[in-house]
Amino acid sequence: MPETLAERVRAYLEAQNLRAEQRLFPISYSTARSCIKKLGEEMPLKVRPHDLRRHSATYASWNGVPLEVISKVLLRHQDLKTTQMYLSKISEAEALRWMDVLHGK
Repeated sequence: MPETLAERVRAYLEAQNLRAEQRLFPISYSTARSCIKKLGEEMPLKVRPHDLRRHSATYASWNGVPLEVISKVLLRHQDLKTTQMYLSKISEAEALRWMDVLHGK
């Protein structure tokens, strides 16, 4: 996550007085999926929340985050093989393009 975005999230958490066990955004998966799908249609892109998860993991990998950290912390996979399959599905150019889209560049 870019530092500027992390700072904004920290400020939001403090302003909302949220604890670690609370959800950052109290919405369901289906609501998040609908929002992301709608945003994708406006761009126009076909995108699902799971795509964003995979792209974030790939970006972390290319920026030197250890596979074990990506697997256990970011993705919460039980098996490193699952994470390795995740990371091999997209090209570097595609992941970078998604990061630009996600961060408004």
